[in-house]
Amino acid sequence: MQPEDLKKLIEQGLPGAQVEVRDFTGSGDHFEALVVSDAFEGKSLVQRHQAVYAAIGEAMRAQVHALTLKTLTPAQHQQRR
Repeated sequence: MQPEDLKKLIEQGLPGAQVEVRDFTGSGDHFEALVVSDAFEGKSLVQRHQAVYAAIGEAMRAQVHALTLKTLTPAQHQQRR
């Protein structure tokens, strides 16, 4: 899987999200993703991660071995800049 493919899956599952995905081993199955979405407002970290995993769907089980997530609201993302 390519980082762009994973990015598209997340964007489809979380419309309006800003998504950055990086393959951190070059093997096509270990990724880091930054996902910034209004949908995360009021959600726990676990709920945010579950939303991303749901967006990725079957690819999470079949093609992605490891995924490191940073899930932020737009306000949290702005504070980190």
